[in-house]
Amino acid sequence: MEARQSEKRYTYADYCTWDDGERWELIDGIPYAMAPSHSQLHQTLSGEAFAQLHNYLKGKECKVFAAPFDVRLNPDTDDDIVVQPDIIVVCDDTKLDGKSCNGAPDMVIEILSPSTQRHDRVIKLQLYQRYGVGEYWIVDPEEKTVQTHILENNQYYINVYTEADEIPVHTLEGLTMKLSDVFAG
Repeated sequence: MEARQSEKRYTYADYCTWDDGERWELIDGIPYAMAPSHSQLHQTLSGEAFAQLHNYLKGKECKVFAAPFDVRLNPDTDDDIVVQPDIIVVCDDTKLDGKSCNGAPDMVIEILSPSTQRHDRVIKLQLYQRYGVGEYWIVDPEEKTVQTHILENNQYYINVYTEADEIPVHTLEGLTMKLSDVFAG
């Protein structure tokens, strides 16, 4: 992830005018170029995790979305944070406006790639905690691990799971995700 060099701070309104064929995220008013495409492994992992969530959520209140889908973490204040997580779960329909999620999703999943590791593990982790994302998963395709962050009292509590484990999805009571299925691809 590379930041666009500029003294100017941007907002979601500016972001919506960018039509340069690239995908961007906006963090505290600074644009970050996203990787142009994801690897086959990244797509396979994302697809399997999305499928498990989607199948579980059929007929339920919560919705699951895959990237690219804008998440505006501070739409009611500066509106200068727009991210595009790999997968989000939103249980409050009032946060959805047809083109973005306005406020913190209930759950976010990011799948690491070499160009996004630091961004996902540090910058986005801090953002998601600050804005109240209840559950944040970081999937590491190389290590075949998932690091879960569960928000309690404005602080993330971390667990690490391997491909042999099943993870209880804190946000969606009754759902356990089988990592052997996620990493099978």
